Amino acid sequence: MKEISLMLLAILVGVLFSAVLTYQSANAAEIILPTINPKYEVSSEDVVYAKPDGLDLLARIYRPKLSSDKPLHAVIDVHPGAWNYHNRLQGRLYNEALAASGMVVFAIDFRQGPAFKHPIASRDVTAAVRFVRVNADKLGVDADRIGLIGSSAGGHLALLAGIKPNVPAHQGTPILDANGKAFVPKDIDASVHYVIALWPPSDPLFRYHYAKETNRSVIIRAHINYFGDEANMEDASIQRALRAGEAEHLPPVWVVQSGNDKYIPISMTKELIEAYESQNGYIEYTFFPLQKHAFAHYPSADTEDCINGMRNFIRRQLQRTSPVKFE
Repeated sequence: MKEISLMLLAILVGVLFSAVLTYQSANAAEIILPTINPKYEVSSEDVVYAKPDGLDLLARIYRPKLSSDKPLHAVIDVHPGAWNYHNRLQGRLYNEALAASGMVVFAIDFRQGPAFKHPIASRDVTAAVRFVRVNADKLGVDADRIGLIGSSAGGHLALLAGIKPNVPAHQGTPILDANGKAFVPKDIDASVHYVIALWPPSDPLFRYHYAKETNRSVIIRAHINYFGDEANMEDASIQRALRAGEAEHLPPVWVVQSGNDKYIPISMTKELIEAYESQNGYIEYTFFPLQKHAFAHYPSADTEDCINGMRNFIRRQLQRTSPVKFE
């Protein structure tokens, strides 16, 4: 039986308040609170959110079909693929399920290896946050409480953007304004309200050595393609950045680990949790002992549990009356 930390309590709390459709926290706009169970039909469309060097970066927007004069919650999904593969459509299963609960999901493309190197993908992830924030009125979403979800390498990028949203290395990607004009957002905050990291390679250097020890040539090559060398892998380590005091923001995090994961060693995830807590960050952990890497991209009972866990974590973060702070 899988061990789901705090999830049962969260579900009970969520059910008790499932009739509440709107929520207003101090100094934040009143929003439509996502439901526990999916109840809305979902539409989708592609938009250009950024235009670096003439390249169109697309976002697939999943939107619930509901009418309201209040903004919806926005969450940005960062796809998996070892920083080299796949695209914005990879998380369609859970993105549609989240949108059906009453939130708007922006699933983004970003620049990847081997054509692009670290930290280019991180610039694009924070650019997506800034795009949603700048265009919130047009998109009908809350500009203040934006969430990040990432699967595998996308989970790593979501975490990195979450703790270092405004560092110079994570700026510079031109985004589009409400009139479709590209500009570099120099003073737009990219901080997020929370991060959901699904089986993330949180320490790329650790995972690179693990891949070499287990003879996973595709993963080894993917690390080299994007990071170039071990110094950049170390630079991108969430654990290292936390312990070095480089985090400028510590949003609440929910991290999911698969027990039968050939790509993400449990010891690396435990180090992530220890490092986050060492900096007074709030982090929740859920373990699915029988599941493989990236299982929530495919239908199963555990996938449903994982999606329900996302919904409940998101609701609880939106019901916070004050931000989770660290010193």
